[in-house]
Amino acid sequence: MTNVTSAKSVRRPHHWRRDLVELAALFTAVAVADALANMIAHGPDGAFLLVASAVALIATAMFHTWWARRHGHAPPPSDSPAPPAPGRASASASASASASDAREGVAPADPVETTLWRMRTTVRDEPGSLAALCTAFAAHHVDILTLQTHPLADGTVDEFLLRAPSALQAKDLTREISAAGGSSTWIERADAHDLVDTPTRVLGLATRTALDAAELPLSLRQLLGRCTIRSRPAGALGDRSAGDGAPVEGVLDGTEMRLNDPHGGSIIVERPYLPFTPTEFARARALVELDARLGPRIPRGQDVLMLPEGEEITVRRADRGDLDAALAMHARCSERTLGLRYHGPVGDADRYLNHLLSPRFGRTLAVETESGRLVALGHLLWDGDETEVALIVEDAWQRRGIGAELLGRLVALAVEARCASVYAVTQASNTGMVATMRDLGLPLDYQIDEGTLVITARLEPTAARVLPPYGDPEMSDHEQADR
Repeated sequence: MTNVTSAKSVRRPHHWRRDLVELAALFTAVAVADALANMIAHGPDGAFLLVASAVALIATAMFHTWWARRHGHAPPPSDSPAPPAPGRASASASASASASDAREGVAPADPVETTLWRMRTTVRDEPGSLAALCTAFAAHHVDILTLQTHPLADGTVDEFLLRAPSALQAKDLTREISAAGGSSTWIERADAHDLVDTPTRVLGLATRTALDAAELPLSLRQLLGRCTIRSRPAGALGDRSAGDGAPVEGVLDGTEMRLNDPHGGSIIVERPYLPFTPTEFARARALVELDARLGPRIPRGQDVLMLPEGEEITVRRADRGDLDAALAMHARCSERTLGLRYHGPVGDADRYLNHLLSPRFGRTLAVETESGRLVALGHLLWDGDETEVALIVEDAWQRRGIGAELLGRLVALAVEARCASVYAVTQASNTGMVATMRDLGLPLDYQIDEGTLVITARLEPTAARVLPPYGDPEMSDHEQADR
């Protein structure tokens, strides 16, 4: 529906003056007709006057018809045409241009390729500073998709999600923003995940943290961008937050923030390339407080699988409540098995378990037999901004596909957490671990240093061999165990 009304639908209001004029014209016409009739009837030139009167009447009728068509139904004049409705002018013009091109055989222009950027810059806290940035963006056809402001004591940090022409380089954007008054500008490529608005993204991260305590480090990383997150137990060497009088709410120190872990110790977040803002610190602290209020928790889902020999095993998430069962499994493992897993003195293996089973450091999967005995553990460990996978299977249960089952599920969890890669540390003589990593069907990198082998797998979300976290309901137990 348009805002323009047809002139034919406009009716002028009826007025008594018009009726009076028409009545006077009627009486005048009658009087003139009577005079002409008397002249024709009693004069010598009656026939000539009659023809002249007919011609005059016809000419008057024709003039009246032309005048009425020209002025009576014309649209009302205006100084300038009415503007089209917002949002529709471009569509109408585009449609008209496309139709014209189609009639003339001209192909429409190809759409301009664009790139997503995340940009952060500091401006003076005064009116017009943001308008200057927007003007600079508009001059280069850069579209602002989202905007966040982070107030500082001596300015404001503006964070943008931009869609810019691909021909526009990062250095060009930075130069234009600097000319418009921005300083300390930082820019990096963005992806489709950044298109979610900030409140929705924060609520999603809070939901993930509420469902699983192991999600807190990942949620902090996604909340704050590219950063390194480490958990330090209370009293650990190098933990500056232990015993230094740090307040309960944590410490913000430029490119580092230290948050007190309610379960003991502290959480260290570092981002050397970009200082944290008070707004980011408040968001991170709120996420940690949510985790503290909910207490220890892990998803309790489990899968029952059938091994090729016909034995059933159960795969589930594990936590510190499984410490005693894990220690008992260590006692049944050989020194070689413990040495291949922990790469150090066998006597130190037990002290690692409390750390490995903590959801602060990653996720752990446990394998149990029908009798409830724990026979294998698989760990997915958050190592700063990298991710490590580690396996241990009790000697009596090795070479039955349990290690491959655990590794596939751990890699699936890493893909779900948007990790770019996972690595495993083992010995060059551990042919079983090497074969298990190869069976993933992912690109692998190998690094050997004095007998220690580091295998890095670059993750691909569509990799065929990556299993879902708790199995595929479309597959039989036997098929899952074979994979």
